[in-house]
Amino acid sequence: MKADRGRLFVSGGGTGKAFVYSAKTGALIRAYELSTGGSFINDVVVTKLAAWFTDSFKPVLYRVPLGPGGAASSVKTVQLSGDYQQQSGFNVNGIDATANGKTLVIVQSGTGKLFTVAPTGAAREIALAGGESVPNGDGILLDGRTLYVVQNQLNVVAKISLAPNLRVGSVTRRISNPGLDVPTTIADLGSRLYAVNARFGTPPTPTTDYWITRLKK
Repeated sequence: MKADRGRLFVSGGGTGKAFVYSAKTGALIRAYELSTGGSFINDVVVTKLAAWFTDSFKPVLYRVPLGPGGAASSVKTVQLSGDYQQQSGFNVNGIDATANGKTLVIVQSGTGKLFTVAPTGAAREIALAGGESVPNGDGILLDGRTLYVVQNQLNVVAKISLAPNLRVGSVTRRISNPGLDVPTTIADLGSRLYAVNARFGTPPTPTTDYWITRLKK
């Protein structure tokens, strides 16, 4: 989910829907049916002009245009093309965007590949030095020319230095911490990252503990 302009944009997972709530009151503003079946709406990034949602089971992105007051009414399905190749299993997961919103960045969980994506859906693979990849890539965070990729089952966050054109990159370190337990997404504040632990290997009960782990960038 992402908070922006007084709204909270939420991916609906297996429902095939996206939801927009008031960040102040929690009231539902609108629900969007992005796909009618066979989808997992996984992550979202909000740019100046639109909210973009990923689908881990289909080779598409969903674009919800934004008006002056927040979410607009129409949804556009954007087919991924170019270097992107859909695989069996879990595919596109985390998404972020450059500061100007003109380029999206996505991670493909099963292959560990990263891509830049134009608003048309044209994807270009980001070549990582040394043949590196980020398998089990989940939530991502683009901070200027530094990309952070959560590798959920591996309990690490890959820190990647990108070229100015975003076409190549290098994994500079993998951030670990004993407090990580299948992290799925991150946010940053100042010099710290904050990872949300899904604890997928722990059966959920009414008393199961969940926590956020603070990491040094």
